Amino acid sequence: MTSQEQVLQRLFVHLGRLVRDKAAIHPDVDLVQELGLDSIEVMNMLMEIEDEFDISVPLNVLAEVRTPAQLAQAICGLLEAGE
Repeated sequence: MTSQEQVLQRLFVHLGRLVRDKAAIHPDVDLVQELGLDSIEVMNMLMEIEDEFDISVPLNVLAEVRTPAQLAQAICGLLEAGE
């Protein structure tokens, strides 16, 4: 079983490759407003995450996600549902 903290740490790795200007990455940072990610970058990261965790994140779930913590929580929910 993967914990939310483990998922969050993996998200930070993926975000670290995308973030410009060395913006601070933390659980409650806004992916678009504060980190400056565009929709294509978010979708590319999501595809990497889906491959890594062998899940599929529905678009309606993604529409509600603004922060890494929220995304980690959604991923954990999908992982638990798949077990």
